[in-house]
Amino acid sequence: MLKRIPAILQIGLFAALFNACSSEKPVSTSGSPVGSPASGIIITTLSTQAWLVTGGDALVQVSLAAGLDLAQLTVSLNGVDVTAEFKQTSPLQIQAVLTSLPEGDSTLTASLGPAAGTETLALTNYPISGPIISGRPEQPFVCQTGEFKLVTGGILGTQLDTDCSVLTRVDYVYWSDSESAFKTYRHSPMSEPPEDMGEITGPDGNSMAYIVRVETGTVNRGIYEIAMLHDPVDGEVGPWNRSPHWNGKLVYTHGGGCRGGWFQQGDRTGGVMRRGLFELGYAVISATLNVFGQNCNDLLASETHIMVKERFIEHYGAPAYTIATGASGGSYQSHQTADNYPGVFDGIIVGLSFPDVTSATIFTLADARLLNHYFTDVNAENFTLIQQTAVAGFGSWGSIMNLSRGAARLDPIYQFETSPEEQGGEISIAELENLRYDRHNPTGIRPSVYDHTVNVYGRVAQTQIARRPLDNVGVQYGLAALNDEVITLRQFIDLNRDIGGFDRDMNHVPSRHRADVQASRRALESGRILYGGAGLASTPIIDYRSYTDHAEDGDIHMIVHQFSTRARLRAANGHFDNQVMQVGGRWGYTEDNPDMRNIFQEMDRWIMGIKNDNSDIDPGQKVIANKPVTLIEACWDNSGETRVKIEQEQSFDGNSRCNELYPAYPTPRIAAGATLANDVVSCQLRPINPADYSVRFTSDQSAELEAVFPQGVCNWSLGDASKARHQGAWISFGPSPVNRL
Repeated sequence: MLKRIPAILQIGLFAALFNACSSEKPVSTSGSPVGSPASGIIITTLSTQAWLVTGGDALVQVSLAAGLDLAQLTVSLNGVDVTAEFKQTSPLQIQAVLTSLPEGDSTLTASLGPAAGTETLALTNYPISGPIISGRPEQPFVCQTGEFKLVTGGILGTQLDTDCSVLTRVDYVYWSDSESAFKTYRHSPMSEPPEDMGEITGPDGNSMAYIVRVETGTVNRGIYEIAMLHDPVDGEVGPWNRSPHWNGKLVYTHGGGCRGGWFQQGDRTGGVMRRGLFELGYAVISATLNVFGQNCNDLLASETHIMVKERFIEHYGAPAYTIATGASGGSYQSHQTADNYPGVFDGIIVGLSFPDVTSATIFTLADARLLNHYFTDVNAENFTLIQQTAVAGFGSWGSIMNLSRGAARLDPIYQFETSPEEQGGEISIAELENLRYDRHNPTGIRPSVYDHTVNVYGRVAQTQIARRPLDNVGVQYGLAALNDEVITLRQFIDLNRDIGGFDRDMNHVPSRHRADVQASRRALESGRILYGGAGLASTPIIDYRSYTDHAEDGDIHMIVHQFSTRARLRAANGHFDNQVMQVGGRWGYTEDNPDMRNIFQEMDRWIMGIKNDNSDIDPGQKVIANKPVTLIEACWDNSGETRVKIEQEQSFDGNSRCNELYPAYPTPRIAAGATLANDVVSCQLRPINPADYSVRFTSDQSAELEAVFPQGVCNWSLGDASKARHQGAWISFGPSPVNRL
């Protein structure tokens, strides 16, 4: 592994240097400062990490210590004087958007003269099409600029190159009061505004014409959108000419899904036309590769976060903070980028949440498919629906079939003759159908979450198929149902003897499936399996939820998953005080549905409290110390004419009123004895212990169970068999060599 720069060290170094050198308060940054008290000069990139610049542009800041003369400062880039490009932003600070950086390495030098201080900052620039940290770009990759609908109703247009690029464009729309919709706005200094144009109250409390500026372009082979309140009569926006109607704060939105999320650019973002957020003054950004139904790869999603936010900062200025928000697949991205790439997001608001896509979600889907196959095709007569539900652990029998269908994201082959619960190989792009992998085309494309993330997991040498961190060796399916005496010992033994596993193509086989150790190790080391103790240790988290566990047809969005995240936070940090759960609210921005608006207002108070906290306490303590006293864990009782908010800590089990209203149910793996964190790929094995069972075994039954588990059963408390540990923040899989795993 090459040079590592821990994110916490970067932040601490910046604070220490700045406080030593200047009385000026630093601008919020995701960059990496360089400087020393001896020189009195600090250089930092405000738009991104200095080693991850893209597109040839970087917003750079140079600050001086008190008593030094800014007039004596010169700045050069690769030996060429660029001082004139800088703008003075305070008595001891200058900033510039440096342009036309060459690809590769550059050196930025700030000097007060030969006899005074000099500092240098190394910059590394990559193409705007990426990649920077996600490794070799996926091929094939279908451009969809010709399908992307603009806010004005038109189409973005044909791509300019094989990287799916387009020219950046800016459109204006206004809110029509008469049509309750956004309409195209064509500004002319000589014309009157449309009669149906609405008004909105800006962050300054004054009313303004309800006009939204929307920028659309391409970054990292994806399409991005940036939207904010802005009236063109106020001039063009920029880092030092901000829209007077922007509150200086940023929200990054996401889309959910996963199935079919590969080989494509995508034709929609997570949605930037968010009236509730505009009314609070936020700028809103998103990208097509941050919709998991188009890109089910959290590493590529994180890379896109980094690059799109860089684009925003270089053209609009550094925001006071950035909130990530999204439900389901949006929660994966919010959790994992916040933990693995600290500083990109300052707080996250997640709904219908999961810790990540690789562990709790996939384990549950794979187990559901095994159980559905067993109950349908292997032993269809001997388990009642109540018994099947107890074995799975779910709150609804329908979730067994529902989640079996969801396992399609693991399955590279679409089998037309099978039931929907056994189908896989989902491809969203018709032109790729003939490129599918199957036994007749062994080198074809494999539409699965593992193959889509092959840069992390690597390939099996003999087949070039992606390695897979998926394992069920030693798992005692139905253990809780046995101990609760819902199923018999005979059923338990038969189930575990015959449930089997999957081969590389997700075909059912008699033997259990084993994980590739290298894949498991890299998943844990790189944060594909959420750790919770890196960036999330100091990140405010608000987790809101609409309850779906009792859905008759089943639902993947089970409340247990947010408690799995909580368990990981506790294991990594010793507490979960920076995570606040609310369940059953009315998640909107209106008087009748106010709870999402309230969440954003609470998150604003929380983050700004942290930003304004100049104490020397650890960031992990600051996030706790500044949590608003009005932000309380709660659920709502919506059964009466008037809803009732119940303020109490949420828990996986217990007998509280919230537990009664919104009970949590285990996954099949948790019902088999796994910990609530649900983050173990391959369990460590131990001999069968009769004390684990509430029923007594005959000698013959003991022998049968020993034969089912010849190597032993899972000892979940010992953690993953790979012994792998999270390796830190800002991991790269190339081309950046910094923190390369």
